[in-house]
Amino acid sequence: MHKIWFTSDHHFGHNGIIQYAGRPFESVEEMDETMIRKWNEKVSDKDAVYYLGDFALNRPERLKEILKRLNGSIYLITGNHEVSALSCKKRFEWVKDYYELKVNDDTVPGGKQKIVLFHYSIRNWNGKGKGSFHLYGHSHGTLEEDVNSLSFDIGVDNHDFYPLEYQEVKAIMLKKESALQILRRDPTDSKAIENLL
Repeated sequence: MHKIWFTSDHHFGHNGIIQYAGRPFESVEEMDETMIRKWNEKVSDKDAVYYLGDFALNRPERLKEILKRLNGSIYLITGNHEVSALSCKKRFEWVKDYYELKVNDDTVPGGKQKIVLFHYSIRNWNGKGKGSFHLYGHSHGTLEEDVNSLSFDIGVDNHDFYPLEYQEVKAIMLKKESALQILRRDPTDSKAIENLL
């Protein structure tokens, strides 16, 4: 079975992001090469990657070279830095501003897991409270984790510059769901919630 991956905010070619996001690289070349390697360590050519924005801030010619090296079919949800990526539209399966993905999963009610994909964090999304997940980017790990929400920042700065596979996303959300159940029973039981997350 082919895998489904999620990631965002690589900012390929963007020297300023190293300092802004506190990335552990000496140069933009080292950053780009590390992120390409980590992408390809996980993603195969037959896999799907849902990319939640801010692909690159470099020349389109350079981005074309990077895109040729990345495995998988890439679906781009646009961020606020997509000039280079939009000039390489043919490399993407599609380009959208927002998307509601339904992943076949026999372990969830109805056999499909809905995941709302958007570059920005949303406080209230379609299906929130009914098991729908929300993945976002943009914030580079600066937003405080919301234990009351089945959402999180999928950006590379939060995941050691690796994409996350659907089962990894689901595992994180199941922990959050358990934390929500504890909060509903006893809102003061912060110790149990800390142990879960």
